Amino acid sequence: MLDVERRGPVAIVTLNRPEAMNALSKALRQALYDAMVALDADPEVSVVILTGAGEKAFTAGLDLKELGADGLGAANDQDARSNPVRAVEACGKPVIGAINGVAITGGFELALACDVLIASENARFADTHARVGIMPGWGLSQKLSRLVGIYRAKELSLTGNFLDARTAADWGLVNRVVPAADLLPTALKLAQDMASIPVETLSFYKSLIDEGYGQTFGDGLKTEHAHSTGHNREVTPEKVEERRRQVMARGRSQ
Repeated sequence: MLDVERRGPVAIVTLNRPEAMNALSKALRQALYDAMVALDADPEVSVVILTGAGEKAFTAGLDLKELGADGLGAANDQDARSNPVRAVEACGKPVIGAINGVAITGGFELALACDVLIASENARFADTHARVGIMPGWGLSQKLSRLVGIYRAKELSLTGNFLDARTAADWGLVNRVVPAADLLPTALKLAQDMASIPVETLSFYKSLIDEGYGQTFGDGLKTEHAHSTGHNREVTPEKVEERRRQVMARGRSQ
């Protein structure tokens, strides 16, 4: 149902219900929460990759058969143990979404919880909340317009139409699009680049970006100043020089 594979400082988390389009059942959501908590607490893990099994679906969202029996409470639940968006957002380490197939409705929301999105050519995104007759409760109505603009967000959400991977890249929704065979290697290379930075620095910088993004620009600048002043006060000239040499060596190899 959920696979976790370790490759050095990178953990690959795979939603593994391909027979059900990797639909987010209650058990899968709990397993995702447990995995993200464990990986966030693991000092040997620096970066997480989140993907789906197979090439058809990242995830088709909530398990509609299960919802038919249990009701729609999960669509608005804010508890990270049942809300996969909250589970991913609670991870202080970078999470790279490797979007291998369709990301539909709740699956779209889960994709947007990641910090970076790499899409396979098979990837497609759709917000079908309105067509199903429910409203999003995991952040899609607010995040999407901030990412692609209000007009494009309304086009997607008020039609339920699919957005292909190339257009998603053109709209700035995903970082890049690669052939299906290159998806995981590309995500791993990016994760390894991130993991070459100390994990505490990655987590601090990620939190700084996220906190400021939810504020006005002016308040975000104040947040940056407050946090960076305290952090930078602890950095010695010796540490800066050591890192400077590492940056220069890396630059020569790129």
